[in-house]
Amino acid sequence: MAKILVYNQDTNRMETFFRDEADSMPYNTNRTLRVREFRGSSRSNILWTDKRTMQAWNSQRYIYGAPIYVGFAFKRPWEGGHGNQSQHYAGTAFDVGQNLTNAQRAVLRRSAQQSGLWGYVEPISLSPSWVHFDRRFGTPACSSGGYPLIRQGSRGNYVCIAQDDLNTLGYRTGGLDGVFGTQTTNAVRNYQRSRGLAVDGIIGCNTWRSLQENVVGTGKTSTTID
Repeated sequence: MAKILVYNQDTNRMETFFRDEADSMPYNTNRTLRVREFRGSSRSNILWTDKRTMQAWNSQRYIYGAPIYVGFAFKRPWEGGHGNQSQHYAGTAFDVGQNLTNAQRAVLRRSAQQSGLWGYVEPISLSPSWVHFDRRFGTPACSSGGYPLIRQGSRGNYVCIAQDDLNTLGYRTGGLDGVFGTQTTNAVRNYQRSRGLAVDGIIGCNTWRSLQENVVGTGKTSTTID
C-alpha cells in the first residue's frame, strides 16, 4: 500500500490517496499506469506527483495507441539515481521504452515531441536506449534551469521535495504534505543559517542547490519521514 500525494493545479490543493501496487495511479484512465510502474525502483512508502502530469500521461498513451513500458519514474532525492534537480524527484518525469527497438523508440520519441504535452523531451543523443519526457511547471529559480522558487504559501510536489530534503537533514518541517507553512519556513531559515546562506525562508536557486547537493543519494536518515 502506497500513500500518494497529488498536487491538483485546478484547486491548488494537495490530495492524498492510498493505493495498492497493482492499482492505477490517481487520475489515470484505462489502467495504463499502475502504482508499481510509477514507483519503479523506489522503495518509498510515500510517492508524489501532480494532476497535470497524470493527465499528460493519459493523453500520451492515447496518442501513441499502445502500451508504454515504464523503466523509471518516481524517486525521492535521498534515493538518488538521477541529477540533483531531476524531475523524477518531483514525480513529473518518465523514462520509458527500454524494451523497444531503436526504430520503435524513435516513433515513441517523435510522438512525445509532437504531442505538445511535455515541457521537455530528451534528445536521442542523451538517452539513446530510452525515451525521457517530463511535465515540469513553474519558472526555474536558477537561470540554468531546475526547480521553481517556492516560499510560504506555496503548494505542490516541489514543496514535497523541499520538505523531504529538510527532514532528511534533520530540519523538521512538521510533516511531509506539500504545503509550505510556518514550520517549513522555520526549517528553511534554520537550514540557511547553518549553511551560510541568505536567511529569508525562501527556497530559491542557492538554497535549492545546497539542499539537493546535501541530500541526493545519501540514503534515508532517522529524521526522514516515510
